[in-house]
Amino acid sequence: MSGLTAGTRRDRFAHMAATSDTSSYVIIGASLAGVRAAEALRAEGFSGDVILVGEESELPYERPPLSKGVLLGNDEPKVAYLHEREWYDEQRIDLRLGVRAQCIDRESREVQLADGSGVHYDRLLLTTGASVRRPRIPGADLDGVHYLRTIADSTSLRKAFASAQRVVVVGAGWIGLEAAAAARTAGAEVTVVEPLATPLHASLGPEMGEVFAELHRAHGVAFRFGQSAVEFRAKVSSGGGSTVAAVVTSDGNEIPADVVVVGVGVIPNVELAQAAGLEVSNGIVTDAKLRTSDPNIYAAGDVARRYSPLFGRSVRVEHWANAYDGGAAAGRLMLDAQAEYDGMPFFYSDQYDLGMEFAGDIGPDGYDEVVVRGDLQAREFLAFWLRGERVVAGMNVNIWDVQDDIQALIRSGKQVDRARLADPGVPLGDL
Repeated sequence: MSGLTAGTRRDRFAHMAATSDTSSYVIIGASLAGVRAAEALRAEGFSGDVILVGEESELPYERPPLSKGVLLGNDEPKVAYLHEREWYDEQRIDLRLGVRAQCIDRESREVQLADGSGVHYDRLLLTTGASVRRPRIPGADLDGVHYLRTIADSTSLRKAFASAQRVVVVGAGWIGLEAAAAARTAGAEVTVVEPLATPLHASLGPEMGEVFAELHRAHGVAFRFGQSAVEFRAKVSSGGGSTVAAVVTSDGNEIPADVVVVGVGVIPNVELAQAAGLEVSNGIVTDAKLRTSDPNIYAAGDVARRYSPLFGRSVRVEHWANAYDGGAAAGRLMLDAQAEYDGMPFFYSDQYDLGMEFAGDIGPDGYDEVVVRGDLQAREFLAFWLRGERVVAGMNVNIWDVQDDIQALIRSGKQVDRARLADPGVPLGDL
């Protein structure tokens, strides 16, 4: 679903006939969100220049396969590519890879690139994404310490897992748990270090976090909850270099490691926007039309902190669906669509034999309880997070084709009866 509301698309773009042939739309960030915006511009008939600038040399790709099939060795990295090079040529998208945008001159509407060239824009979209958070502790840059964000990261980590005997994962979020599952599947001994009381504590809360803890324990993963990594200790390799040998935790324990994976979140790449004087606060601040504080500049994807009509507050969402839907919405909204983007936060994960999908947002106000429908022990169930009498988030685990109903229930804002919510015999649509 696109997340755009109100009216039909074609009615919104009557103005294009007068402007499309001479306008130049520039997208900084050859990401999923950036490509989806370019797709939308062309799908809606925009015939002006579309320039897509990316700092990486790889063709634009999506990230979920990197921590799933590619990391497990089931897929080659090219499965993550969004299109082959020929597609960009066919769509007349000027794809400029391996070049960084250095600054935005808002007065002249020009972006200066690191190769010395300048690109004029009539409308500009920032889809600069986010970068991995790197802990400021001794040994964080040692050989053998890995981060997972790019294709190069994924292929390097997959190679490391193939020969690793002991892997320590720092952080029990989604990336950390998927990395732990891949390491165990490769046969390594795995320990996860996490300062909170359960995995996914901030995302799901302790009730569902414990479900994932038990899943990983059943596959031989050891957890060190309530502990943080304070140092990565080195050993000198036979070639004279230093590689990681152990992780020291906040309680003074030392955990041996051949490979360390750090998954402690990401930081939105706001430097370009900030230097241009755009409003920034935990992301590039936008309204519900994805416009920044400059009406000619838009932002989407991981980097955008957008106002959500659905939740009545600003949100920054780092998951695939927000880039997929939000990028496409940005492309249409740049063409002055009389609509707002109200996409539902959604993400999914595959770990061992567990597949799940989650929609909604627990938010800063939290939740009052979790209602479960199905078999929790067999890991075939639905979970609903309630605030008062209303469902604010829902998750399906090894049960499929229910996301539309879950999202409709969240959007409805209706009060629910807990007994009916928990009863598999009551169709979700009836709620």
